[in-house]
Amino acid sequence: MRALALVLLAVLGCAHRGPRAPTLTLGPACPDDQRREGDRCVARTAAAAFTASAEAARGADVPAALAALDAATTEPLDLASHVRLWEERGILRAYLADAESTDATEGAATAAFDRLLAIDPEHQLNCELGNKATLRFERTRARLAERAARELELTWPRTTRLGDRIPLDIETVADPTGVLATLALYARARGAAAWQVAEVPVPPIGTRTRIYLPAIRGTASTGLEIYAVAADRDGNQTLAWASGRRPRDIPLRYDPPTPWYRTWWVWAIAGGAVAVGAGITTYALTWTPSGEVGGTVGGS
Repeated sequence: MRALALVLLAVLGCAHRGPRAPTLTLGPACPDDQRREGDRCVARTAAAAFTASAEAARGADVPAALAALDAATTEPLDLASHVRLWEERGILRAYLADAESTDATEGAATAAFDRLLAIDPEHQLNCELGNKATLRFERTRARLAERAARELELTWPRTTRLGDRIPLDIETVADPTGVLATLALYARARGAAAWQVAEVPVPPIGTRTRIYLPAIRGTASTGLEIYAVAADRDGNQTLAWASGRRPRDIPLRYDPPTPWYRTWWVWAIAGGAVAVGAGITTYALTWTPSGEVGGTVGGS
């Protein structure tokens, strides 16, 4: 029995893999027209500020238009609104620079277009805006032509088994302007209607971190749909990886349960019993009785 116990301890010791990395806790995602504030969803209100800015710009009141845009930054912006903010700031600053070209006015226009291209490297200005904005925008684009675009990469193993935690690797390939701080990861079982979300830090540039998503149970192969949105330190969205309309799919393979007689512990016990039996047999075959009787003879 002692030999059998040693066999079981050895098998259990090999099966131990040390502490497990934590699994992400997913919560309900907010609708597109809302954002998360603490543990609740609240309405996005920046649209009113953009409307006020557009009205001021139509009246040629550039300072008022800029002030209205500043009001839009009182809450974290979704990606489309964030791009719009810096485009309109750049256009308005370009008009001020055209009216009075100084280092300060030209620098403000360039800085706005620089930020715009940091969060949307492929952005194009509408040519109907005129030369005042487009010329300054194109000069900024040309100056930044060699700058790497911000880029995140999400990868996973080729096959993952249904019922196991789902590993996901996140790598920051490039972030030259520091616009990637957090990543909102959205997930749902293939075919489900509602998205679940969790927020994780973006790893440093050139590094990769592994996270685990909760296991999905079932009796047939399926998949996990995912997409992700990165944000800067102020919570403004800066990059979209896939989307809710076109998510990526992680295939999950279903393996039927292993019959009890094929489980590792059954074979461990069987192996231990064989080892003990072999030891007893060897002992019985090699043991020879002594030709002498031990002890002492005493007299009286």
